Amino acid sequence: MSAPVAKPPVTCHVLDTTIGRPAPNIKCTLLLFPSTSPEITSSVSVLATAYTNSDGRVTAWQEVEEGKGLVLKEGVAYKMRFEVEEYFARTGQETFFPYVEIAFRVRSTAEHYHIPLLLAGWSYSTYRGS
Repeated sequence: MSAPVAKPPVTCHVLDTTIGRPAPNIKCTLLLFPSTSPEITSSVSVLATAYTNSDGRVTAWQEVEEGKGLVLKEGVAYKMRFEVEEYFARTGQETFFPYVEIAFRVRSTAEHYHIPLLLAGWSYSTYRGS
């Protein structure tokens, strides 16, 4: 029997509130800001990418630097980018947003970070999940 796969330190969940269902196959990218004080003009580094599963969740990431494992740093700001325009085109819905970006700061590496995205063609919202 194989050991269970460890949950990554950050996960996400996308729900399409227009149809009341999970949003599968949305590309998600986890990005790292270069300093603790991100600016609008800050360049970011790609840490990992994934696609939401049939339940609209990302539970595993493909790290850019293979073999290192996804490790978050305390006090550092990150951004998660969701490529939603492709999803809406696939489902025959219009959208105002080509993508959604959610910036967040890791206060403690002892905590798990979950980022839910409630999505519709003309609006979205998020909150700190558990």
